[in-house]
Amino acid sequence: MRGYGDPRFSPISDTFDAWLTHSIESEPFQRHALLRDWDQAPSARLCHPPHQEEHLLPLMVIAGAAAQDAGRKVFSDRVMETTLSAFVFG
Repeated sequence: MRGYGDPRFSPISDTFDAWLTHSIESEPFQRHALLRDWDQAPSARLCHPPHQEEHLLPLMVIAGAAAQDAGRKVFSDRVMETTLSAFVFG
């Protein structure tokens, strides 16, 4: 996140987190399409430094491995003015 510690970025990270939550909790086919095009999500590039999207890769791998299993948010917190969330599948 480019704005760690900057309160002006809280709504930006909230917007991306809401999109990510919606995407993970969508039906598997839609989830796949949304995650494939994650960089088109609202505030996606503001929430990820250029060429440093690698922290999203584990989520993408797990979502792919989940196949038809439902995804859901199990944790969310604000850290340094940024919303961080965790998801499970199954």
